[in-house]
Amino acid sequence: MPVRVLCVGNMYPPHHLGGYELVWRGAVAALRDAGHAVEVLTTDFRRAGVGDGEEPGVFRELPWWWRDHEFPRRSPRARLAVARAAHAALARRLAAGRPDAIAWWAMGGLPLSLLAAAREVASVAFVHDDWLLYGPRVDQWTRMLARRRQLGRAVERRTGVPTALALDAVRRWVFVSEFTRRRSLPALPPGAETAIAHSGIDAAFLGPGPQREWSWRLLYVGRIDERKGADVAVAALARLPAATLTVVGDGDDAHLRALREQVAAFPGRVELRAGVEHAALPAVYDEHDAVLFPAHWDEPWGLVPLEAMARGRPVVATGTGGSAEYLRDGDNALLVARGDAAALAAAVDRLAADAPLRARLREAGLATAREHTAERFNAAVVRELEALL
Repeated sequence: MPVRVLCVGNMYPPHHLGGYELVWRGAVAALRDAGHAVEVLTTDFRRAGVGDGEEPGVFRELPWWWRDHEFPRRSPRARLAVARAAHAALARRLAAGRPDAIAWWAMGGLPLSLLAAAREVASVAFVHDDWLLYGPRVDQWTRMLARRRQLGRAVERRTGVPTALALDAVRRWVFVSEFTRRRSLPALPPGAETAIAHSGIDAAFLGPGPQREWSWRLLYVGRIDERKGADVAVAALARLPAATLTVVGDGDDAHLRALREQVAAFPGRVELRAGVEHAALPAVYDEHDAVLFPAHWDEPWGLVPLEAMARGRPVVATGTGGSAEYLRDGDNALLVARGDAAALAAAVDRLAADAPLRARLREAGLATAREHTAERFNAAVVRELEALL
């Protein structure tokens, strides 16, 4: 039976920064293909020089706390204005669209009291990062009143804007990895219903790409962010005199400046490519011999290694967090300690010297990538929404 679904989250393509948002858009398309009527409510965030696109049913009306890669502190009056505007936007969509179900996506930086305002509608949350942990800290409206519940209730009566997080309003929580689920459990209400649905790669990545003779062409793909490890990939070049590195990704100005300063020590050996469309990435992977994924942090899941493996490219990674659930050292990848540029360089040297190793990683990587496709994840999303009703 067709259902009306409202999807809510903080960034929706083409105004987005990472893979979480692309996964969300793919799920919206899958729900529509399954015959369901879907609307999207997202923030008013805009990437410079990027249009809104022509996708119907997308409402970019939510204000949020995040601006220019930080959470600027606001006055109590400004906090109320953000919360009030967010709740008004949600109320409009609930009244106009009359959804049968709500799918919450990336809610970091939004007033989490929105969950309370939609309590009467069955909902499921798809959690692909740590917003359950950092979201309450950066939500300046609910944080301001969280420890003073009596005052919070008085403010709520006076303003009409909910002040509670109300995580118990969500019927089911679906996590991208067991690691993310386990880390988020302390933030959830006791007895919360949880499940796992691994996100996957678009069918366009499924290859493999053409085999290559080793030519020392290395690739980093991802946001330019202090957590992601592009700096380690660049530092490894000091021990790899024949290697070049392509860095594909965008980031905030501060991290881009720091990376450019680091790259200056390797003239002619590092290419920074910004603004590469997702559809162009398979060809970019095919141009390189190996992909580096040296994350400093515990990745909730990580799609870049899966994309690389789908194109038949060996991966050298830290393999922490959720990525440890599919990356296996010596089987489908080579794993190194986080922050260790020397170990990263040694792993690349090992790949360069051992063609049979590259072939084994290629075959095992292809098998791993085929197990984690967007089609499988989207089918899980459809099942979860249909099961709500």
